[in-house]
Amino acid sequence: MVKKYLLLTPGPLTTSEKVKGAMDFDYCTWDDDYKRITQSFRHSLLDLAQVSEKEYSAVPIQGSGTYGVESVISSTISDNDKLFIAINGAYGKRISEMADVYGIKHVDLVVDERQPITLEQVTKVLDENPDVTHFAMIHCETTTGILNPIEEIIPKVSDRGVITIVDAMSSFGGVPIDMKANKIDFLISSSNKCIQGVPGFSFVIARRSILEAAKGIARTLSLDLYDQYAEMERNNGKWRFTSPTHVVHAFAEALKELNEEGGVVARHQRYVNNQKHLAAGMEELGFKVLIDRKFQSPIITSFIYPSDDFDFHKFYQELKEDGFVIYPGKISQVPTFRIGNIGEVYNEDITKLLLAVKEIVDR
Repeated sequence: MVKKYLLLTPGPLTTSEKVKGAMDFDYCTWDDDYKRITQSFRHSLLDLAQVSEKEYSAVPIQGSGTYGVESVISSTISDNDKLFIAINGAYGKRISEMADVYGIKHVDLVVDERQPITLEQVTKVLDENPDVTHFAMIHCETTTGILNPIEEIIPKVSDRGVITIVDAMSSFGGVPIDMKANKIDFLISSSNKCIQGVPGFSFVIARRSILEAAKGIARTLSLDLYDQYAEMERNNGKWRFTSPTHVVHAFAEALKELNEEGGVVARHQRYVNNQKHLAAGMEELGFKVLIDRKFQSPIITSFIYPSDDFDFHKFYQELKEDGFVIYPGKISQVPTFRIGNIGEVYNEDITKLLLAVKEIVDR
């Protein structure tokens, strides 16, 4: 039997016993009770995004977060449009790959993974490409743990008449985001990130007017965001195809727990406290944080290898035996590993982790 351990990753993550317990039942997809649950969490997501149901709609999509991003890219940007992608990590690059697969015209701004996207950089590209119609960027780039300043960039982009897309996969629910104030047209996240559910579906919070104008653009059947939206609107929360019933019930429970914790502001503070504790403790043990503190997200932290002969695989296995699972690094310039602190992770868990790391370092 596999030993239970704490997942210190950016999702999937360690969930509560109640969230796990919500899946201990086989549910039917077509009845009104189930559809009411879908409708309830759709409304709750709008509240978390600080937008009204009149202007926005939350649309769940079966599959991982990447499915949600691809649904937006493939079914809301036409062959006549031009997408501008700001990239400072693997997830920005993935959007560029999607655009290539669908033959979508795009221009990419590629920034060093250790630095945030800036308004000045974005403005320069927009000035050079007046035909840009859509703009996409990552909020928390979990490649490194950097938090990009969407509140500085997105409103300025929107003011130019450009449709804005924010991948908030690992930040939504754990970092306050006011979609309306920040003029975000499409925001994408997932069930297994800061809301602390389990993997199985992503969701798109979309401005209704722009989503409805995208009818007929979709290049696939299952990722057609407009059709999924239209079906849910017509049939009170009915999914077009088989939905992840157990995941939906776990997500509904996770949303209750988020509310009980005090909402996004309280959860954000817990994550911030976790990250600060983690970073300070690891630095005391000889591990340097990759990202400058002022750009660091509270979601996941990258640490530089302490020496040229550092054996990450051995370090990983020893921590796993002690009950902690961390993440390898994902950038090429500097050898790193990553530790997340979202999910059912608290200050005392970080303390236990640091004690385990100290024991390994001292051996």
